Amino acid sequence: MNELKIKGIYKHFKGDHYLVEDIAMSSDDGVTPYVIYRKLYEDGSLYIREKSDFLGEVDHNKYPNVTQKYKFELINVESLRKK
Repeated sequence: MNELKIKGIYKHFKGDHYLVEDIAMSSDDGVTPYVIYRKLYEDGSLYIREKSDFLGEVDHNKYPNVTQKYKFELINVESLRKK
């Protein structure tokens, strides 16, 4: 299964980037985890999605040309500052 990193930057299979802010539990059952994430473009809106869906695989029957395995994949963003 795909990993989840708080404050990690993820690439959505359609190309945009998102910052995982935190995890929250459902107020309905107190058990179902939701990922709270922010888009890193336009207005920076905040979203929630069930963790299992966030970390789930792309439906390659619906999107046959997508090469990314998971809907959201953690990317490595390196500093531009010289060490």
